[in-house]
Amino acid sequence: MRVEFRLSGSGGQGLLLAGIVLAEAAINEGKNAVQTQSYGPEARGGSSKAEVVISDSEIDYPKATEPDYLLALSNDAYKSYGVSMKKGIIIADESLNIDPPAKVPVVRLPILETASNKLGRAVVANMVALGVLGGISGVASPETLKEAVRNRVPKGTEELNTEALEQGLLLAKQAKDQLGLI
Repeated sequence: MRVEFRLSGSGGQGLLLAGIVLAEAAINEGKNAVQTQSYGPEARGGSSKAEVVISDSEIDYPKATEPDYLLALSNDAYKSYGVSMKKGIIIADESLNIDPPAKVPVVRLPILETASNKLGRAVVANMVALGVLGGISGVASPETLKEAVRNRVPKGTEELNTEALEQGLLLAKQAKDQLGLI
């Protein structure tokens, strides 16, 4: 089993942290995981990408070559990575203006809106997105994801970030309904 994730958006959205948490959760469940990242020269607002590869066996190449899951939280991220998807599932924020590629299912969810309006903090959109990815893929249990979140987020924000993860897990159930995976 080898599962590849690409988390893409704008710098400052916290997707690099989300990738680290996803990899840690997989490792805590006895899987092998590697996380890589790249971002533009701008600290905030430039494009950013985190990739996570999870496997039951040794990982011979640390990059996602054909992602099974693409998360896009900005139009630029979708334009950079979504159009080249040939397999897998694209998970995009519902606010994006996208033209999905043929043969690849696209699930549009209110990730950014959930963080901003339901939780009152746009900064936790990364944990909402993590809940969506974890819930759809099943690469780690919700309990293990919550533990990894508590280990990695800044002290004093554990409760808010865990709630964001739980909201993402709820969105994942909606997505699985849309995809016919339940």
